[in-house]
Amino acid sequence: MTRQRTYVLTGIAAALYVMRCWVFADGLFKTPLWNSETWADSTLWTYVLLALIIVAGVYQAQQIPAEGVTITPDPTSGTRGQVDDPVFWKLLLGNTYYALLWLPLRFYIGRDWLAAGEHKLRSDAWMDGGTALKGYWTNATTVPAGGTASKAAGTVGWFNDFLTYALNHEWYTWFAKVIAIGEFMIGIGLLVGALVGIAAFFGSFMNINFMLAGTTSSNPVMFALTVLLVLGWKVAGFWGLDRYLLPILRTPWNRYEEAHAAQVPPVEPTTPYHA
Repeated sequence: MTRQRTYVLTGIAAALYVMRCWVFADGLFKTPLWNSETWADSTLWTYVLLALIIVAGVYQAQQIPAEGVTITPDPTSGTRGQVDDPVFWKLLLGNTYYALLWLPLRFYIGRDWLAAGEHKLRSDAWMDGGTALKGYWTNATTVPAGGTASKAAGTVGWFNDFLTYALNHEWYTWFAKVIAIGEFMIGIGLLVGALVGIAAFFGSFMNINFMLAGTTSSNPVMFALTVLLVLGWKVAGFWGLDRYLLPILRTPWNRYEEAHAAQVPPVEPTTPYHA
C-alpha cells in the first residue's frame, strides 16, 4: 500500500458513503442541520461521519513513508495490514474437505430457484408478452387507496422511478424472459455446482430487486443464505462441476501458486539418517 493509493481509497470510501445516502434516499443531507427533537437523525451527524472517514484515511496515509511501500503477497510472511481469519472460517471458505457443508445450502436454494424459473418458463404470461411482470411492476408502483406511496417508493424512490420508466417503455415484454431464464439458470448452476459464486451473486441480486419492489416473502432469507454461497465460492461447488470448471478458468490462486513455484527452487532430497 502507498500514500497515493490510501488517498484514492479515502476518496472512494467518502464517495460510497455519500452514494449510500443518495441510493437509499434516507434524507441524511436534509435541512435543518440540527433537530433538537431527534438528535440521532440530525443532518449534522452526516457531515461528522463523512469527516471521520476522511480523517481516518489521511491519518492512515501519514503512517506510510512518502515514497510508498509496496509489499508483494507471500503465503509465508503474509501481507502488510492483512488481518488473518479465524481457522474455522478459513477452512469453511477455502478447504475442499469442508465443501460437504455447502451441499445442503446449495441444494435448498438451488431447488427453490429452479422451481421458480421452471414455473415461469412454462407460463405464457412470462414468456409471451410478459403480462405477469407487467402486473407485478404495476402493483409495485401503484399507490394503494388511502396510502401515501407505492410499495417500491416505500423502499427507495429511485427504484419506483425505474420501474415506472420500464413500464412506460414496455420493458416487461423482454425483461420477463430474462427473469424466467435467469432464475432457472441460477437453480441449475447451484444444483450442479457450476460457477456457484456467479450463480449465487445473481440470485442475491434478484432477491434485492424483489425486496426493493416491496415483496418480502422468502427473499430476505434467500438473500442471506445466498450471500454465504458468494463468500464460499472457492469451494462451495467442489462437489460439482466447479471442481473442473475453476481450474479450466485459471482461478487466481492457481496462477499465484504456479508463479510462486517457478520462483522457489526445488529442494534436494536428503538422505535419511539411520542410527
